[in-house]
Amino acid sequence: MLKKRNIFTILCLLLVIAMTLAACGSETDSTAPPTAEPIATETAPPDTQAEPYDETDTETQDTAEPAPPTRVRPETDRDGYAITLPDEINTIVTIGPATTEILVGLGLADRIIAADRFSAGIPGLDPGVPADFGIMDLDAEFIVNLMPDVVFVAGLARAGGGDDPLFPVSAAGITVIYMPTSVSLEAIMEDIRFMAAVMEVSEIGEGLVAEMQTEIEAFRTIGATIAETRTVYFEVSPAPWMFSFGTGTFINEIIELVGAVNIFADYEGWIPVTDEVLLEANPDVILTSTDFLDDPIAEIMERPGFGAITAVQNGDVFSIDTDSSNRPSQNVVRAMREIAEAVFPEHFG
Repeated sequence: MLKKRNIFTILCLLLVIAMTLAACGSETDSTAPPTAEPIATETAPPDTQAEPYDETDTETQDTAEPAPPTRVRPETDRDGYAITLPDEINTIVTIGPATTEILVGLGLADRIIAADRFSAGIPGLDPGVPADFGIMDLDAEFIVNLMPDVVFVAGLARAGGGDDPLFPVSAAGITVIYMPTSVSLEAIMEDIRFMAAVMEVSEIGEGLVAEMQTEIEAFRTIGATIAETRTVYFEVSPAPWMFSFGTGTFINEIIELVGAVNIFADYEGWIPVTDEVLLEANPDVILTSTDFLDDPIAEIMERPGFGAITAVQNGDVFSIDTDSSNRPSQNVVRAMREIAEAVFPEHFG
């Protein structure tokens, strides 16, 4: 049986997949506005005459106050568009669960004063924080009334084109920063570095990235030693609207990193799946990130005709955490761990 939110979730997932196709290009968009070339200036030749030593200067030099550190803060967003940051950022509205997870990971949960409804329940986020609007149905008036110092918003919110849905917020003098839909592990790490730089916690950001890199390289090293080929079908939406993915997604990158083969590696982006194609591909392992069915594994095992698939015959059908496999944040390492242990338990278990 489907849970109460099944129909809404399926429709949202299909809409998100369609919108993501439009948004994926933002990461490497060649149309990003060019940055100005630095203006060359002449410098005077160095003075070759040494100044005489003056013992009276010593006391002055020893007692001089050190110069304050230079603030290095981004002047453009991840897509290259100019942003103006306030002197201090004490209050944040976050729109998009991946941006919320990154902010929490940076230790900034206490600055979040509102979030989207998909961010509700993220560990570390105060349950009392209002989380009443969606990514595609933003309430600009509500955000303006909060008067946050900055708004981080998923680029998916404007993926459909048209007017900027948060223009009224920007017009009110609030800094709005759109984050791209990152499709690689490296891009996710750059998102973390960028948000850390905006919030002036770059050291914490580098620590978060370093933790990711350590886990990724550990799994990559083991994956490179695996000689056996195992094919994988990863289902992100169940029957009758089955969807999966090919290259150009961070989950495909993870599958390859742990030494497995995505049966749709010859395709790009998000793709619809038919029974006929899946039966012909005959994967060794089936993974599903569906979380709105009572028993997604049993649903797959009981589909008509699927008994001919090797994965079903051997019982190699596994659930992968939905949030960590769908959201481009530091938490993708959890999905990586689950995928590795499901596909190659003898190597990663």
